[in-house]
Amino acid sequence: MKLYAVSDGPPSLAVRMCLQVLNIPYEHISVDYGKAEHLTDAYEKMNPQREIPVLDDEGFFLSESNAILQYLCDKYAPASELYPRDAKERAVVNHRLCFNLAFLYPQISAHVMAPIFFDYQRTEMSLKKLNMALAAFQTYLQRAGTKYAAGNGLTIADFPLITSIMCLEAIAFDVRVSYPTVHEWYTGFKQAHPEL
Repeated sequence: MKLYAVSDGPPSLAVRMCLQVLNIPYEHISVDYGKAEHLTDAYEKMNPQREIPVLDDEGFFLSESNAILQYLCDKYAPASELYPRDAKERAVVNHRLCFNLAFLYPQISAHVMAPIFFDYQRTEMSLKKLNMALAAFQTYLQRAGTKYAAGNGLTIADFPLITSIMCLEAIAFDVRVSYPTVHEWYTGFKQAHPEL
């Protein structure tokens, strides 16, 4: 198994966390984003979207980090609580994955990542959208009242959410005061899983 990934890219890190927790051996093939290695014709054959990461499981190519997380659990650890079989529990995990993909990470990416890597400016609007997304996440965590993002046990939903919130450290955005529940969840994860 090979994972074409950026060493510190949030979606890549989320997949690497899952591979580590499931103890699945793999070869990490570093894709140099700065040199546009993901835009080559060879890479496009694996992923027409030309995004990172891509999993190569003996010639089966899969992109989209959420799909990779789900696939790894379904194929290699179908009984794992990382991706529960119960319909309602799995629905919450899937919700958190979708929430991060469609709502939280795009705002973090626009406010934090784009100004670092591209010619974008942080604006009052990008900050407002980021705060709206963080407020929604805080509400989900408060209403659930659980240790992890989708329950009292670690699930694949935590990996992309953790790597998203981790991006805020790049600009010293402190969630502690305005989003204490998010801060508690984030620091709790880091304390419980220092190896990740």
